[in-house]
Amino acid sequence: MLSDKEIVCPNNLLDVAHQKKGISAGIVNAGKSLTMMSVMDAINENLITPIFIGDKEEINKCASDLNFDISSFKIIDEKSENKTAEIAADLASKESIKIIVKGHIHTDVLMKEIIKKKYNLIGKTRLSHIWHMTLNKDDKPLIITDGALNVSPNVKTKMHILKNVINFCNRIGTERPKVSVLSATEEVLDSVQSSLDAKEITELAKKENLSADVFGPLAFDNSISKKSAEIKGIKNLVAGNADVLLVPNVETGNALVKIMVYFMGACAAGVVVGGKVPVVITSRSDLAAARLASIAAAVVALD
Repeated sequence: MLSDKEIVCPNNLLDVAHQKKGISAGIVNAGKSLTMMSVMDAINENLITPIFIGDKEEINKCASDLNFDISSFKIIDEKSENKTAEIAADLASKESIKIIVKGHIHTDVLMKEIIKKKYNLIGKTRLSHIWHMTLNKDDKPLIITDGALNVSPNVKTKMHILKNVINFCNRIGTERPKVSVLSATEEVLDSVQSSLDAKEITELAKKENLSADVFGPLAFDNSISKKSAEIKGIKNLVAGNADVLLVPNVETGNALVKIMVYFMGACAAGVVVGGKVPVVITSRSDLAAARLASIAAAVVALD
C-alpha cells in the first residue's frame, strides 16, 4: 500500500518563489545531509542566500561529502541546539535573515524561542502552519491547515488560521479560495464540537466579509468529491471543490498529510505563517524535494 512514487517539488510554488531572488535564510542546526541537500537545491534555484547556524566542523564536512561549495556563505559556529535557535531568532529580529529554516533541531525547541516577546517576531495574527500538498509538478494544490502547530484550536484561533491561509492562497494565485471547515459530518450536531465550530466560523467569515468562500461543517468526502456532495444533496461553492481544508485539530491535519505522503507520494510543503518571518518546519524524515518545496513556500509567504 505504501507508495514508491518519486516525490517532486511543484512548479506553482517555484514559479512564484522565483519572483523573489536570494532571500536571506537562517539554517538552524545545519550539518545533516538532508538539510544541506535541500539548501543546495534552494541555492541552485536562486531562492535563498543561507546563513548556516550550527557546528562549523559538521557543516563543512557535510558540505564536502555532498560536493557542495559553501565557502562564500556565512557559518555561525554553535554546537548547542538550544543556542542555534536563539541565534536564528535574534538574527530574524534584527532583519538579518528573512526566513528561518529548521535543520536537525526539535520543532518545540525552535518555536519556543521564536515566540519569545523579546524578539518581536509575532505579527497581528496567531502563528499557524500550512501544508501545501501536490502529487505532480503541475498539480493544483490542496492546502491543509493547521496540521502541525495549533493542537486543539478554538474558534478564535481557527479564525486566525483561516485568515493566514487566505493570505497564503492569494500569494500562490488563488484569489478567492474555497475553504472547507472540516468535521466528521456535514450536519451541525451538539455532540460534535467541530461541527459547531464550523458553523460559527462560516458565519463569522461572512460577517467579516473575508475574501474567500468558507463553508462548514463538511466531511472530507463532500469537501473534495463533487459526486459525494451531489449524492448528499449539498449545494454550495465549496462542496466538492475545496482548495483548503481547515481541520478541527492537529491530529486530523497531521494524519491527512501523512496519508497523502506515504500512500500517494504527495509532496508536502510546510511553512509557519502569521509572524514577521516565515518558518520552514519539516520532519527530520522528509526528503529533499519536500524540503525544497517548503523553502519555496516560505519565500512565497514572505512580505
